[in-house]
Amino acid sequence: MAPPPALRLCVALLAVLLLPAAAAQQQEAAGECQQYTNRSCEECLKNVTCLWCASSRRCVPYPVRRILPPADLCELRSARWGVCWVNFEALIIAMSVVGGMILIMLLVCCCCCCKKKSKKPDKEDERAARERERRRVRQEERRAEMKSRHDEIRRKYGLFKEENPYAKFEN
Repeated sequence: MAPPPALRLCVALLAVLLLPAAAAQQQEAAGECQQYTNRSCEECLKNVTCLWCASSRRCVPYPVRRILPPADLCELRSARWGVCWVNFEALIIAMSVVGGMILIMLLVCCCCCCKKKSKKPDKEDERAARERERRRVRQEERRAEMKSRHDEIRRKYGLFKEENPYAKFEN
């Protein structure tokens, strides 16, 4: 189902109004960052939208559409953003190491929890095992009691099975 024409008109109007404002803001940030070129890294990075390239001593607007600055703008080992003492190359390595350590710790914790649970039966398992044992013992007692009652009835009425059924015929 197509959107109503009024909605399309509103979206087009918003796009026409907002796109020039965004472009102007990006050009304004570029102009602000360019004024710190050939100065110091600290001055450039006071504006959070700027990126300092140490090799060329340029202050350029940070490319927000990309995660990392492209190589034609500045090499990763020369790029600084936020603070002057950390370059993007070291930041990527440090974040990878920290992320890897967190993943390893999570895996170790999961493995330890699984091993601990499998070694030690929990209270419900122990209770169920005790209950099964009690039922088994009661069943054996009942079975023995019923067997003794049946044997008693057989003896009373002379139906008790002898060891050798042919013993009567030997005389």
